[in-house]
Amino acid sequence: MTSSAPEPDCLFCKIVAGEIPATIVAETADTVAFRDINPQAPTHVLVIPREHHRDVAVMAEQNPALAGRLLADVAAVAQQEGLPGFRLVFNTGAEAQQTVFHVHAHVIGGRELTWPPG
Repeated sequence: MTSSAPEPDCLFCKIVAGEIPATIVAETADTVAFRDINPQAPTHVLVIPREHHRDVAVMAEQNPALAGRLLADVAAVAQQEGLPGFRLVFNTGAEAQQTVFHVHAHVIGGRELTWPPG
């Protein structure tokens, strides 16, 4: 297992540290879940690892056990939010519109989601 130290300029590392406020909906030893400030559906929660990893591919390579715990925490958040179905999105890289380079899972639901996504 590889531990990644917080990045001083990372928005999500600052949320984990409590330096920037967020509407927290769940916390575990490994993750923090909070409401997205620009929701794309009635329910839009971000679930992030406390460890800093640039994106989901890097995290899966460096700490696959954490990747599994993140997914388990996503499922728990979806259940807590009362979502019978949801979309899980990991934007990976600038070409995929990742704007904060700290892995984060978008849990989106609360309405019918169309396909294909934009």
